[in-house]
Amino acid sequence: MTGQEKTEQGISRPGKPPLIVIAGPTASGKSELAAELGRRIGGEVVSADSMQVYRYMDIGSAKVTLEEMLGVPHHMIDVVDPKEAMDVARYAEMATACIRDILRRGKLPILCGGTGFYIQAVTRQIDFEDTEADSGRRKELERLAEEKGNDFLHEMLARIDPVSAEAIHPNNRKRTIRAIEYYEETGTRISDHNEREKERESPYDLAFFVISDDRKVLYDRIDRRVDFMMEAGLADEVRYLRAMGLTKQDVSMQGIGYKEILSALDGEMSLDEAVRIIKRDSRRYAKRQITWFKREKDAIWLDRRDFGEDTFRILSEIMRVLAHKNIIPANENITIQRPLET
Repeated sequence: MTGQEKTEQGISRPGKPPLIVIAGPTASGKSELAAELGRRIGGEVVSADSMQVYRYMDIGSAKVTLEEMLGVPHHMIDVVDPKEAMDVARYAEMATACIRDILRRGKLPILCGGTGFYIQAVTRQIDFEDTEADSGRRKELERLAEEKGNDFLHEMLARIDPVSAEAIHPNNRKRTIRAIEYYEETGTRISDHNEREKERESPYDLAFFVISDDRKVLYDRIDRRVDFMMEAGLADEVRYLRAMGLTKQDVSMQGIGYKEILSALDGEMSLDEAVRIIKRDSRRYAKRQITWFKREKDAIWLDRRDFGEDTFRILSEIMRVLAHKNIIPANENITIQRPLET
């Protein structure tokens, strides 16, 4: 859309179309905020979660339920089978199409999630043009990972591109290999390429919020979430995926929670040990997410402690900012004290 942008609320917006982003680490309460916000402002949520794109992977990805959606349309959830590989370029193309459709229908798009690279790909329209991959070299790197482990490959990356190594988890073999390939093909570190791309001006009028909290409170919430996942049947979910033919070689099964339970089911560790590792790696992932979003220059940080851990006070602040930016109509009484009646 160009020229005058109009939302359902009747606000004319010259220039760039609006895009609301609600980001933050895992278990920070992003999904609840996005759904409540969407219900109040006529918005629709576009998920920016690298695991929620997969069908059948509900519990381990903490996928938002129909009840939690509060009647707000959610997009980019359950869009591919777990045997398919979803990469950031494909995600950006699909998510951008969703956003354009939401805007065309006079609604407000709310991009919500914790996968920083996915969010950046959409908000900055990053150029993902690659040189042609050398399939022989890729197979050689995959063989090295099989023989010597993911850590060996990750150490290779750390020697040539320590910034990428910091951002990419050692178990994310696909991204590790691609970063090594990119350096070998171009002589340029992919982290330098990404940094240049990050400086692109956004095609959107961004309202970018990052939800944060006290580190200990967040980690305790993560631990409780993992316990809930186990009670909800995560092990059975992984058994079902294994019966479908999914293995550790599938990108989808590299997600935290899935690969550990799969190892436990294969007898490589106890279930208790798997749970301990899931909690540990989820906390480490949250730390990396926070580090990623600290580099986002347009972000407005909302610390839950500043709002007494009250979701609806945070929502009030988000709506105040949106009104100030003329994304939603100004309202004399914008404070929200309780949910709307359903």
